[in-house]
Amino acid sequence: MISREFNEIFRKYASDKEIFHDLMPLRTREILLVAPAFDAFTLEQDGLLTEILFDGYYQLNMSNPPRVINVSTVEEALEKCSTRHFDMIIVMSRLGQGGHLELSRALKKAAPRIPIYLLLNDNVEVGAMDRRRQELHRHYDQIFVWNGNPEIFMAMVKFMEDRANVENDTAVGLTRVILLVEDSIRYYSRYLPILYAEILKQTTRLAKDQAIDGMTRTLSMRVRPKVILATTYEEAMAFCDKYQDYMLCLITDRKFPKDGVLDREAGIKLIKALKDRNPHLPTLLQSSDPFKESWATAINSGFLNKNSYTLGAELSNFFYESLGFGDFIFRDANGAEITRATDMEDLQAKLRTVPVESLVYHASRNHFSAWIMARGEVQVARVLAKFRITDYRDPEEMRTFLINVGDYVQRMRTLGKVIPLTESTPKDEPNILRLAPGSMGGKGRGVAFMHSLLSRLDLDNLLPDASIRIPRSAIIGTEEFNSFITRNGLRQMLQNDVDDDAIKRRFLMGSLSPELVAKLRLFLTKHAKVPLAVRSSGLLEDSLSHPFAGLYNTFFLPNNDPDPAVREAQLTEAIKLVYASVYSKASRSYFTAIDYKIEEEQMAILIQEVSGSRFGDRFYPHISGVAQSFNYYPVAYTQPQDGIANIAVGLGKYVVEGGKTYRFAPPYPEMDMLPPKEQLRTTQKQFYALDMSQTSVDLYGGEDATLLTLDISEAEKDGALQHCASVWDNNDDRIRDGLDSPGARIVNFRNILKYDQFPLAKILQRLLELIREAMETPVEIEFAVNLDKDPNSGKPTFTLLQIKHQLLDNGEVNLVASDLVPEDLFLFSEKCVGNGMVEGLRDIVWVDPDGFDKFETPALAVQLEHLNDHFRTEGGKYVLLGPGRWGSNDRHLGIPITWSMISCAQVIVEYAMEHFQADASLGSHFFHNVTSLNIGYFTVPYPRGSSRLDWDWLRQQPVVSRSGCLVHSRVDAPLHIVMDGRRSASAIFKQAPKPAPEPETFD
Repeated sequence: MISREFNEIFRKYASDKEIFHDLMPLRTREILLVAPAFDAFTLEQDGLLTEILFDGYYQLNMSNPPRVINVSTVEEALEKCSTRHFDMIIVMSRLGQGGHLELSRALKKAAPRIPIYLLLNDNVEVGAMDRRRQELHRHYDQIFVWNGNPEIFMAMVKFMEDRANVENDTAVGLTRVILLVEDSIRYYSRYLPILYAEILKQTTRLAKDQAIDGMTRTLSMRVRPKVILATTYEEAMAFCDKYQDYMLCLITDRKFPKDGVLDREAGIKLIKALKDRNPHLPTLLQSSDPFKESWATAINSGFLNKNSYTLGAELSNFFYESLGFGDFIFRDANGAEITRATDMEDLQAKLRTVPVESLVYHASRNHFSAWIMARGEVQVARVLAKFRITDYRDPEEMRTFLINVGDYVQRMRTLGKVIPLTESTPKDEPNILRLAPGSMGGKGRGVAFMHSLLSRLDLDNLLPDASIRIPRSAIIGTEEFNSFITRNGLRQMLQNDVDDDAIKRRFLMGSLSPELVAKLRLFLTKHAKVPLAVRSSGLLEDSLSHPFAGLYNTFFLPNNDPDPAVREAQLTEAIKLVYASVYSKASRSYFTAIDYKIEEEQMAILIQEVSGSRFGDRFYPHISGVAQSFNYYPVAYTQPQDGIANIAVGLGKYVVEGGKTYRFAPPYPEMDMLPPKEQLRTTQKQFYALDMSQTSVDLYGGEDATLLTLDISEAEKDGALQHCASVWDNNDDRIRDGLDSPGARIVNFRNILKYDQFPLAKILQRLLELIREAMETPVEIEFAVNLDKDPNSGKPTFTLLQIKHQLLDNGEVNLVASDLVPEDLFLFSEKCVGNGMVEGLRDIVWVDPDGFDKFETPALAVQLEHLNDHFRTEGGKYVLLGPGRWGSNDRHLGIPITWSMISCAQVIVEYAMEHFQADASLGSHFFHNVTSLNIGYFTVPYPRGSSRLDWDWLRQQPVVSRSGCLVHSRVDAPLHIVMDGRRSASAIFKQAPKPAPEPETFD
């Protein structure tokens, strides 16, 4: 009887599904994603791609969410297409650093009827692709841009389905149509995710309001509006003609192609044409010119300023105002509900207590297998499906088996993944916890990717002498930031020139969501009195094109107050101040310089346990560092591909801020890059530690509020220098290994690098290789080392803190020193970062070495910032020359500026003086920002050697302004600047070369 009832229910269910699916004859089941491993991981893990697709399909009452199959090469893509049918193909733009057209041709030949979409990484690539857009559109069905927004993937899937099903669904289900007319890849890639989110929200609300039978509710969800996109006037009118009776609304740009040319009033003409047909049709005109709002009003249309800081919210408001799998239910033998489980964890708990009769009821109907299958555990579900009740000795044995299966599924589901924090989450598991939904941001993506990669490597055999891990971490997704800004009315602060203190005060007055507060409280109970780092993880941070390195705040918390409420208040304060740093003056300057809008940035938060050991009232690691897989300044027999590492004692803030670090190439750790006396002069003198002596902290004072800046001798007292330093022997003018002798200490990590006390070089070399291969670009990693043995592993610990792309420009430039004429040169350097040519610069901002006073560097920094503000207002760029090191917080090494203070500099020169010299800013946030923005970065040493710097010529150039030793000159003819990245050579010519004469022609 039970079996017969189950079969009847199943047949009815299947029949209904067939009816529902009639509304969407083409459903996306198989997607081929052609992308590098890191990008595929980011799309999957950062946006929780499986959950996004599953939730979207569930809300639309559609079964079988699509499966995404990732390949990384053209050959793999063609092989998959030859053996399997795909409904759509998505190509990530970085594949192989090019070859898109060749790939599309090959895919079109292999699968001519499958839609192929090109997905660009960010707006920088949109600009680069615009020049080839017509050609690309001949090879790709549509081009989208990601910009770190995971929802674009769901939008692409829905867009493809809508385009294929709109004709059928309007005829069968009277489905309504939303027409979006927009030819900008950037903007329609922003609109479509918002559109689909609003559609799901509204149709869900309507379905709940129609509280009638399940069939009608399901049908009302299935008959959701379809979105179609047009990029020309003619294409839009063709859609309008075809779907006139089903139009729900029109959203259109003001200018787009009409009759083959760009028409600045095409949108207005389109609205008028549709209003003539249907005067009540809701329309929305968009324009980057706010004065066109009157035009929209005149034709009875809504208006949206495309440059508005609140674009997303206003668009969402238009939709709202103008367009107006679930739980596992345990039942008894009669079908009555006993209890329900919301997820696998809850299912396990309920399995321990539900009556035996309920287990038999569901097992006999294969409910457990089907429910687990829907959650993506295909192999487990298949195994479960093979078992019958008669295969167990008794029902209790079946109960134990199901609970064990649940344990297995939980372990496999959390292996290398980001998991939600719950009461039952083990605190000792090396998981990354999710505290709020949304994107994980740049740092979060990198840490999650490394967590996934490391969990799949046999590290004990690969690197057996150390415990390699990431810190226990938690991520607050970007949705909390968006709701925080909206809930507390903070977005309007962008439109006013508000100082940083006012911004911080206003943000601190704001409230976090109750859901997040509860999660933070739970998180702190599991991480009681463990030092924490609260890091920014912006949506655009550490991206491929603009890494935003060091732009936002990071706070270190002792997290040691005995009162949990105090620790909770400190954590929430740190989160709010990180949010506030998005709106800071430095952040706004950066966004202006790179032509982005702050509204496009969304902030996630990465909370990590601080790696290190406690030494009395202070906490810090023995070693912190930054390693890069490509070395911009190779020396001796090292090659650029050997990479470079910068390490220091104490917290890594010292390294990334450009402190005096020790440098080495991981393949050659025993090689000193500097002679002994230079090591003595440039050795680390101070270090950062977390102050554990005070439980109450005031974070309003800035990132350093909880930190101590200590003399390196304090680390020796703590015993932290034992394997990290050597001694300078004054009598013999040489370095002695170990600390047994009296003399000045040199932090050169001799026991680590020369005698392999800890396999740091081997670890860095292997990890850089693995990560570079996985990300398919040169990479940079931040790390910390604790030489004390971990109680669990019995080994010292290497902690991987962050990863990011290290960008290189591969353009072809040839600069041969022997071919240059010295009289033509203002500057020549054989230490250069950058590749390509810079033209059109006439302004030179320079520090005159004749009047330079190394004790006045802070005052120079203020003058530079004022001058840079002038250039930013005027929209100009300049060449900047200064002594020592740019980007260091140490005023004795150079002028202590941050990047935003010189953000309009297009070429930066560091020149050395006899008594004022410093190593370049390798490994610092400043250096990373400069190189990632393709800014020329030149070093002119002292003595000059083969380098050249023509001061006499510069002093003869017209002076625009002079304040002390800071001079602004403007040359008569634009400079010609050449950077040969392969040779690390650069030259600034006094004027551009004359063009070759036109060849004579004869009649």
